[in-house]
Amino acid sequence: MKFVLVIHEVEDFARWKIFFDLAENLRKKAGEKTYQILKFEKQETKVVHFSQWSSFDAARNFFESAEVIQIRKEAGVKTPEFFYLESLEEGIL
Repeated sequence: MKFVLVIHEVEDFARWKIFFDLAENLRKKAGEKTYQILKFEKQETKVVHFSQWSSFDAARNFFESAEVIQIRKEAGVKTPEFFYLESLEEGIL
């Protein structure tokens, strides 16, 4: 399974979340299968988007597209970090 971990600082979480929700169909069409939104415990403006994708190429094409870069600017995202991760093992304890 292919996962992408995106860590970004945002100007305002509520504003960012509106843009994130509006892009749901774009993300799905691009190949996003599941997602989680997390935040840092003591940093309200630091957001983590963890998602499963159909392929790394699909994820990169989406995140590096001019349209998504513009959406990030409008949503108030500051310098996102992207990590492309492949699942090795999973379990429930």
